[in-house]
Amino acid sequence: MVDNKSDVPDAPDSPLLDNLFKALSDPTRRAMLRDLARQPRTVGELAAPFEISLAGASKHIQVLERAGLIQREVQGRVHTCHLDAHALHAGAEWIRHYERFWNRKLDALEVLLRTNDDGPGKPGKRAASPVHDKRKKK
Repeated sequence: MVDNKSDVPDAPDSPLLDNLFKALSDPTRRAMLRDLARQPRTVGELAAPFEISLAGASKHIQVLERAGLIQREVQGRVHTCHLDAHALHAGAEWIRHYERFWNRKLDALEVLLRTNDDGPGKPGKRAASPVHDKRKKK
């Protein structure tokens, strides 16, 4: 449990993180981001690989815009989307905070497992069970 909220990049009720993780939670939106990482795309180009309408693609794009992950440029009737990966920084920092927590836990587990490997019951060697011992004595 985190006692000091100043260690956490953003508060748990952060709209920034909420919008970011909501945007990233959908496989269609993640695929759109992957495509935009290669080059800017129009709404039609973003919709093409999926069985969705332009209106459906536009709704996905609006979620990505609210998260700050893309910028839309409008020239006449053509809407071109560009990736803006800066918004991912807050999410990466949030995850990094918990990664440190889990790394400490996993390091402690590794020490415990190595300590147990030094004693009886090393991998590949089984400690004899009491039932097995009784059979041998007969």
